[in-house]
Amino acid sequence: MSLFSGFYQSGQMARLVLPCKGPVLTKTNFLGLVSSSPRQAVCRASCIHRPVRSLTRYRQFFSLETSLRRNYSFSYPSLYRSQEVNKRLICSVATAPSSKQAEELNMEAPKEIFLKDYKKPAYYFDTVDLKFLLDEDKTHVFSKIAVVPADDASASSPLVLDGSDLKLISVKVDGKELNEGDFLVDSRHLTLSSPPTGKFTLEIVTEIYPQNNTSLEGLYKSSGNFCTQCEAEGFRKITFFQDHPDIMAKYTVRIEADKTKYPVLLSNGNLVGQGDIEDGKHFSIWEDPFKKPSYLFALVAGPLESRDDTFVTRSGRNVTLRIWTPPEDLRKTAHAMYSLKQSMKWDEDVFGLEYDLDLFNIVAVPDFNMGAMENKSLNIFNSKLVLATPETASDADYAAILGVIGHEYFHNWTGNRVTCRDWFQLSLKEGLTVFRDQEFSSDMGSRPVKRIADVSKLRNYQYPQDSGPMAHPVRPHSYIKGAEVVRMYKTLLGSQGFRKGMDLYFKRHDGQAVTCEDFYAAMRDANDADFANFLLCQELPPTPGQSVKEPMFIPVATGLLDSHGKDMPLSSVYHDGKLESLAIEGKPVYTTVLRVTKKEEEFVFSDVPEQPVPSLLRGFSAPIRLQSDLSDSDLFFLLAHDSDEFNRWEAGQILARKLMLSLVEDFQQNKPLHLDAKFVNGLKSILCDKSLDKEFIAKAMTLPGEGEILDMMVVADPNAVHAVRTFIRKELALQLKADFLRTVQENQTSEQYEFNHTNMARRALKNLSLAYLTSLEDPACTELALNEYKAATNMTDQFAALAAITQNPGKYHDEVLADFYDKWQHEYLVVNKWFALQAVSDIPGNVENVKKLLNHPAFDLHNPNKVYSLLGGFCGSLVNFHAKDGSGYQFLGELVVQLDKINPQVASRMVSAFSRWKRYDETRQKLAKAQLEKIMSANGLSENVYEIASKSLAA
Repeated sequence: MSLFSGFYQSGQMARLVLPCKGPVLTKTNFLGLVSSSPRQAVCRASCIHRPVRSLTRYRQFFSLETSLRRNYSFSYPSLYRSQEVNKRLICSVATAPSSKQAEELNMEAPKEIFLKDYKKPAYYFDTVDLKFLLDEDKTHVFSKIAVVPADDASASSPLVLDGSDLKLISVKVDGKELNEGDFLVDSRHLTLSSPPTGKFTLEIVTEIYPQNNTSLEGLYKSSGNFCTQCEAEGFRKITFFQDHPDIMAKYTVRIEADKTKYPVLLSNGNLVGQGDIEDGKHFSIWEDPFKKPSYLFALVAGPLESRDDTFVTRSGRNVTLRIWTPPEDLRKTAHAMYSLKQSMKWDEDVFGLEYDLDLFNIVAVPDFNMGAMENKSLNIFNSKLVLATPETASDADYAAILGVIGHEYFHNWTGNRVTCRDWFQLSLKEGLTVFRDQEFSSDMGSRPVKRIADVSKLRNYQYPQDSGPMAHPVRPHSYIKGAEVVRMYKTLLGSQGFRKGMDLYFKRHDGQAVTCEDFYAAMRDANDADFANFLLCQELPPTPGQSVKEPMFIPVATGLLDSHGKDMPLSSVYHDGKLESLAIEGKPVYTTVLRVTKKEEEFVFSDVPEQPVPSLLRGFSAPIRLQSDLSDSDLFFLLAHDSDEFNRWEAGQILARKLMLSLVEDFQQNKPLHLDAKFVNGLKSILCDKSLDKEFIAKAMTLPGEGEILDMMVVADPNAVHAVRTFIRKELALQLKADFLRTVQENQTSEQYEFNHTNMARRALKNLSLAYLTSLEDPACTELALNEYKAATNMTDQFAALAAITQNPGKYHDEVLADFYDKWQHEYLVVNKWFALQAVSDIPGNVENVKKLLNHPAFDLHNPNKVYSLLGGFCGSLVNFHAKDGSGYQFLGELVVQLDKINPQVASRMVSAFSRWKRYDETRQKLAKAQLEKIMSANGLSENVYEIASKSLAA
């Protein structure tokens, strides 16, 4: 097993010895845990995404059916900076002109920040009173803060407040206005050198310009609404503040605005006052009784309407639920409300966690950098993750809405009531909450299929990042890796033990800002458990350049299959010099967790009646790369029989990866390509197995992505990998044509759309079969897809048929794209799908079509969703983005510079596509490097883009 970088440092070996009672040779299985050094392009059973100054919320961005689980990146304090320190022009997006701007922008490159540098604040804030006077050309913000020294020694320390793009109007201490000599202010801070000793009140008035704030951080105005996004450092763009997560305070907020233009005024907590004031304005007052850090502050003002409902908690309290949208979108919020109520009930049933206020608001906005934000009692969502009807949203959209609304609601306890002490602990609040939303979605659908989807995401996005210049450990900032660490706790402790640990965690730390060590201690103490060196899995630095790593704690869930494909009962194992019983209440088990903690370990199973086939790492019990001595025959056997559906899928994926790598080598040597008959027959048996879950079949019939194969090569060759994957898909379609045709016909229906697992699985299998058939460019298959497109009564089927038809150039390609746009041009979220489908096309030379789409009247470079659809979609076509002539690199490089002036977060997301340029051949390296250097030479480059571009060049 080779571990994904950032988790473990040294190679580890586990040897399973399986003495058989029958007259057969002893079966020994070797598992290697090796570091993530460059993979060799050989056939083996190994398989293989990025901090920016941001700690990203990753979900699929470059697939057509994106699952936006808060997946848009956003800025955090830079944790891994380039060591180079040089004078250059670096700035954030300005929201107001300043006479000193040019002088202030000439600053040093950001420096690295380390966990060891953390210091407790010298001052805490007890209460924060805010007043906003919202206006069209400027907004005034009045803050009144109760400041408390942390201790007597801190009382003489300066008070340093963070600030960005603010115009300071006045500062008062205990009601007395300060003169300019009493404080220092620059482009980043407001410093009180000699504040009063003891408690005091600090009042600050600032002027900001939300209408000019295209970065969509802090308070901004967009699409007729005022809106905030404060995680991680947005609050400092609203007022001067100690903008760090360990500063927790109780907030009271008054908002004043024009009543006609902004009839709805929202903030955190409970509404405690509202009314009309002079000049056609009105106000609202909000009070949040719970302490929170500044990154959870939220404000929304605009012409919105709400869908209202009620949830009765298990203690009998009535909670008012409201989902706010523009009036024309209100009808699309029914599924979002269903998802919210299901989330609330699930959290009570599974974790005993009840909502703690009488009101819960969700607001959907079209211009938002991320997927969603968990602000206390006022969740703000990207519209994509709220709005859905069967006609306009796909199954993937419905599932994403369910999961993300669950994710943000679950943050009420894991992130809000208990938050992170500093941004190095982000993997705690996010990893824990991602784990919770994964469990929720699993319970609401198919657990094996959800696990397959989550692991695929880990491999396709996290693993490549971990072998590149943006590699990082679980801590500080990995959502998916953090979730895998939490899952290992549950694997080791079981459901009941994990729940005990969670209960103790909340009991100890409610209302606190905590660390990963606090969570570890709660899990350990609640179960009186020995986790050995478990915590190290979150501490190790990234893999690149590391030759020595410490052995780590790795839970390996294992089962043994007999010659009939049945699980063998396991009663004992000899390990570390003693015989350990595996039986539970006197009964044998069929899956056991082997605890690998040393560089080399041996586990000897007794009472094994015949030579078994090991089923290793069941359910992907640890986020590692697995290497074993399982033969192809063993893998085909597991594909056909393993009771663990994840491992059944995994066996097929390993076989497919080995086959693809072998064919890539043949392609590079100009040898003819041939598809192994055993591989075809293995997939045919899965496709025709009526006992299997249909969505599982669809997953099992999906080949590994091109990026996954490229990541396994010493020198990535996108043309070869694309050619091979295309060949295999067409050959499977040809040889299994009758089976695919039958599958399409058997899964057609004219029944009304329902969002449930049975119907989702049916549509997934039918549409995958249709895509295979249409790849043949056979007129009859194309006609079948056209009929599916025309007859579709929901977006899932219609868009799948559209995608199937447009994978090939020609007459029908252009006609159906034009028809689809004509039908849906007034639905902006559907139009985004239309952009993405064209951008991700692998048709040669597609960059020219994408350039034309930049000038399409429906495209807007200021809208993150449209940028992600078009530019992100284009980067998802690896064969076109990495075109040998460099046209893809040049196209993206020029747009990154443009985007950086508008929205640095979005620009940083795009520039990350260059981060692994050294994985390619010399020609591509030269062309990609030229674009990175061009980006670096741009004046006014943001810190977000600078970090990724500089690290990529220095790799």
